Amino acid sequence: MGEGEDPVANPGATTQWGSPQPPSSDSSATAGWGVLGKHRHPLAVWLGLPLITLGIYGLVWVYKTNRELSQYDRRVKVNPAMSVLACTLGVVLVVPPFLAVWRLGTRTAQAQRAAGVPEVSPGLSFLLFVVGFGPLYLQSQINRIWARYPVAVEGQQVPLAA
Repeated sequence: MGEGEDPVANPGATTQWGSPQPPSSDSSATAGWGVLGKHRHPLAVWLGLPLITLGIYGLVWVYKTNRELSQYDRRVKVNPAMSVLACTLGVVLVVPPFLAVWRLGTRTAQAQRAAGVPEVSPGLSFLLFVVGFGPLYLQSQINRIWARYPVAVEGQQVPLAA
């Protein structure tokens, strides 16, 4: 791509950093573009890192997961900091942590739909969170989204399926 070329006018063009530019606003050509998130080991997310950090990593995971899902599919609307607040200070009101967990399951399902992989059941993910296995299950489901792009790396733009 030349120095003066417009990457929006040329959808197949790459920037100077080598990542593809999203195509123009003509949505009939493609479902869109998203940013690939980080593949994490489900056992580390569920048990290892929360034990080492005395539970702090669980909140970090909620934040990062919500942020990555919204960056992957721009239609996923979330404020990751509010999700963390719901899981911490929201405990006083009882309902917010449960709502945050339910919404994380629905966001995961929405991102899986955009990736073209079978969707997670928000109800099952909610029940597993209640009994303590939610991060294990959801991280394995989120990894299925990232596995759809075997040659892409974290932070790279990838095309959405739907």
